[in-house]
Amino acid sequence: MKRIEDERFLRGLGNFVANLNKENQAYAKVVRSTHGHAKLVSIDTSAALLSEGVRAVYTGKELLEDNLGPLPCTTQFSAVKPIVPADRYALAIEKVRHVGDPIALVIADTVEAAELAADVVYAEYEPLPVATTVSDAQNEGAPVIWESAPDNIAYRFEKGQKAEVNQVFSTAAYVAELEIVNNRVMAAPMEPRAGLGYFDEEEGTMHLTCTAQGVHAIREQLARDVFRIPEEKIQILAPDVGGGFGLKNFLFPEWVLLLWAARKTKRPIKWVAERSEDHSASLHGRDIITRARLALDREGRFLALEANLVANMGAYLSAGGPNASTNAASTAMGGVYQIPVIYMQSSGVFTNTTPIDAYRGAGKPEANFIIERLIDVAASRFGFDPVQLRISNVITYLPYETALGLKIDTGKFGDNIKKACDYIDRAGFVTRSKESAQSGFLRGLGFGCFLETSRGFPKEGAEITFTDKGRVELRVGTESNGQGHETTYIALAASRLGIPSSSFDYVQANTRKIKLGAGHGGARSMHMGAATMVLAIDEVLAKARCVAATLLQADPAKLLFSVGSFTTQHDGRSVNIQEVAVAARNKDVAPDLGGEGLDTFTLRENAPFTFPNGCHAAEVEIDPDTGSVTLLKYIMVDDYGALVNPALTEGQLHGGVAQGIGQALMEFVSFERQSGQLLSGSLMDYTLPRASALPNFDAHFEGTPTKANSLGVKGVGQAGCIAAPQVIMHAILNALEPLGIDHLQMPATSQTVWRSIQKAKNGS
Repeated sequence: MKRIEDERFLRGLGNFVANLNKENQAYAKVVRSTHGHAKLVSIDTSAALLSEGVRAVYTGKELLEDNLGPLPCTTQFSAVKPIVPADRYALAIEKVRHVGDPIALVIADTVEAAELAADVVYAEYEPLPVATTVSDAQNEGAPVIWESAPDNIAYRFEKGQKAEVNQVFSTAAYVAELEIVNNRVMAAPMEPRAGLGYFDEEEGTMHLTCTAQGVHAIREQLARDVFRIPEEKIQILAPDVGGGFGLKNFLFPEWVLLLWAARKTKRPIKWVAERSEDHSASLHGRDIITRARLALDREGRFLALEANLVANMGAYLSAGGPNASTNAASTAMGGVYQIPVIYMQSSGVFTNTTPIDAYRGAGKPEANFIIERLIDVAASRFGFDPVQLRISNVITYLPYETALGLKIDTGKFGDNIKKACDYIDRAGFVTRSKESAQSGFLRGLGFGCFLETSRGFPKEGAEITFTDKGRVELRVGTESNGQGHETTYIALAASRLGIPSSSFDYVQANTRKIKLGAGHGGARSMHMGAATMVLAIDEVLAKARCVAATLLQADPAKLLFSVGSFTTQHDGRSVNIQEVAVAARNKDVAPDLGGEGLDTFTLRENAPFTFPNGCHAAEVEIDPDTGSVTLLKYIMVDDYGALVNPALTEGQLHGGVAQGIGQALMEFVSFERQSGQLLSGSLMDYTLPRASALPNFDAHFEGTPTKANSLGVKGVGQAGCIAAPQVIMHAILNALEPLGIDHLQMPATSQTVWRSIQKAKNGS
């Protein structure tokens, strides 16, 4: 089934927040800190208040007077050092801690008036020393970012078999050791963040329409932690959302400010971020430095893995910020390999930078990158073939319990590697390499595997509702931000209920209509959302069978159901499910249904992980005179279980791979270390992959369905982003291996590659 969403998107009929307006609405402009770290001595709003069209200017003082609480960090884990409280208010109080920190909110009749007034909000700062990297924040005499964390340590976490790992390393034949930098990147969705808030005085309810991936969690935090009111007094919905990649999962200061200002001014308030605001003041991803080592015996069998992660958290702890370097990374540590003992530890460090939170994969890319880089380095340094070393160590029996306690149910890990070699023609690489050399280029071939743990939050709900007009509503707790859920969910429901797809209405991201939902994140939508919807459909059909039996005066067990109708076996009498739905509302016909008819809500809890996995391969060519890297081929051999819609699966895979390639080759969020100024504050300075930099991808699906859900699906949303970075780096390093180069940090820009070549040539 082709994407039914595309018609409205391509015709300009999408329903995005920036297109929405309410009568008598005003516009918000956020005034932001120009300092990376400073005492906020005073804020003079008098000139702004006198500006034409301005209705209000608010600062942190008014926020505290109204008793608004801080934005919470909701991450939970067993910690060696618990998460340090660091209160982040929607407007800065007393100090600013990164460039872009919000300090004031201007409300005006027009966008232009708000922007002009924001320019004359005058803040007096007392600059403080800045630390933008974890090393700067950990140096002796480093500036203290939070008094509650005088050492700038936000938390410490550990997991695994520390003593056993140390024992193995003391006797191992080989030890591969690396410092691995997972560079800071930013989600750059096509649609920037935007919101429209209003206050319903009659109901006493605040309403927010925003660009979100998980409206229920945002509402919960707003009600419980910030406004301290019952949840039903806040309603949130998200219309069409133009990309998320993790960024739009979280509560932002702007969501607080819009609701607060709408309640104070009694007017709807609209805000649409400028691209520069999203760069400096939304969230970034990754930024983890790891010291890791892998122990091997003389035959190349993996014996132990140790990883010490130091994560840059930025100036504040976002809701899920600490999760990537702790819980999430631990689920994928060791990848697809049999490693008897694993130990990891992780520290979060406060710095004067934009906060970190989930970015596509969130911890799983970092964990897979660690093991994959160690394998290639071990092969290079100790004389093993990198492909055979992988095949010799992959998981060979299932179910397999990892050293950190996860039970992997399905996968053909070794077969994926062998097929990747065939599809990219590893046997013919030597010939291709010689041809490149004749033209003065270096050619490289790289491989890398990945293991994802897909599920996200382990609880989800779905509801099937039959309307008076003969339509069927699918109310789901997962949320699409471009993946094509509307198409996929409706196709599944139509096939199971035997009702034309045109009879369905898809409802998501609306706290008033959806009872509960954990939104999108963790490649969970098919596994958690669609599979829960299918369970609800099964309940609907069970109810419908009993009602149909009453209508047909037949034995329920002997009714046949096909193409939307229940039919008697002996005489062929039938009734369709929409007729059954009408009858089911009649208490005389269906007394057990209590007047609710076939409407069904299903809750699924404690769902297990699924384990998408695969092997990717890439071929690159490098110009040694410039360091320029050209990506020639990229192939994927992946296992996503059963495929509900192969075309959409491949589309998700392509997007993820493009993001992973971007991180490996070009994307890097950079701050000036003395001032904390963002150097990559626009798309003139922050490089994203373009179509011209990418080859046509070659995808092969080798699915082994899982029993973790009724559909057998595993999830694809994050996989490409998890796999691609190591594959690209391995291809580059394979090309550079003749020069004695076996390690580079991402991103492998032309400058980085050229400098490494010059250094190798000069023997320095």
